[in-house]
Amino acid sequence: MKSRQWMGSLLLVGAVIVSGVLLSAWKRSSIAESEAAAASQPEPAESVVTALVREHEHVRTTTSIGTVVALRSISVRNELPGTVRHVALEPGKIVEAGTVLVALDVSVEEADLQALQAQAELARTQFARMQRMSQHRAASEMEVDSARAEQEVVQAQVARIKAVINRKIIRAPFRARIGISDVHPGQYLNEGALLTTLQGVDDSSYVDFSVAQQVAATLRAGSKVDVFASGDTTGVKAEILAIDARVDPTTRNATVRARLKNTAQTPAPGASVRVQVGVGEPLLATAVPASAVRKGPAGDHVFIVVADEQGKTRARLRAVVVDAMTGDDVVITKGLEPGEQVAASGSFKLREAALVAVSNPPESVALNKARSNATSM
Repeated sequence: MKSRQWMGSLLLVGAVIVSGVLLSAWKRSSIAESEAAAASQPEPAESVVTALVREHEHVRTTTSIGTVVALRSISVRNELPGTVRHVALEPGKIVEAGTVLVALDVSVEEADLQALQAQAELARTQFARMQRMSQHRAASEMEVDSARAEQEVVQAQVARIKAVINRKIIRAPFRARIGISDVHPGQYLNEGALLTTLQGVDDSSYVDFSVAQQVAATLRAGSKVDVFASGDTTGVKAEILAIDARVDPTTRNATVRARLKNTAQTPAPGASVRVQVGVGEPLLATAVPASAVRKGPAGDHVFIVVADEQGKTRARLRAVVVDAMTGDDVVITKGLEPGEQVAASGSFKLREAALVAVSNPPESVALNKARSNATSM
């Protein structure tokens, strides 16, 4: 009985051992078949669009916040007190030089003017009579001089009253746009009351901005800067007119004034703009599409596309130094040479030595050639 139990146990152990050996042999065979199948499969290739590395003349820039200033801008105030008789202050309206904006009541001055004009006419008549009498020796020279002086005094009083009347009529001194006002007929105005503001309407305007003293030392009158309005990506050129002779001792910045010739593309006076100022001499760099630059733990890098020893196109990681953005391109000062090919669209899929399938569309090839020709010219 015991011998039968031992025989059964041995048979069971033997069956387990044989099963393990067979299973191990099948597993090794499967792995070998898989490796053989994998070896026979072609290496996968990542599809990318490439771009040509172009030579680019680059000027380093600094950005400042500027303020648009009208060529002519004033606050309109009355010189003399009085009651408002006429108002022509329509906010936003453009008026020509000499247009009456506000007229104060001058009824008293007009009455005085009529009285003085009558006196002036009488003085003129008396002076003429004295001159005739002097010719016939009927009047002395003293009487003639007295009549002349009286005539001149009355004429001066007439001129004074006319000047007072003119000072109570406020006119636009130049072509300008009217600002907001709160003046109404019948309102009494004290001397020096603020009536409105006038912003000159000209074909150009100023932009005042501040830069560090080191930057200001490199700027010259006639140099160009780029001015960007809020939300705009394309700027307009402005010409530097002057650099302030004094550096602010608190901020160590100097104020610079530039002139914009096309006011139709700039905001209203007082608005804030972004001013891009070139610093230093131009330097030669390279430019690639922004999509070609990748971020990594070691910094910025791109994948250049080159052929390996077998002639297959592969991606090679190249560290670069990015200096600035110019539209859709990135300016690189170190790491690339003009004429190299970089992976632009699809570069996020690449890794070092990855096989690459270049699938540039016809318009991309034409664009690369055009850029290359423009760079060479």
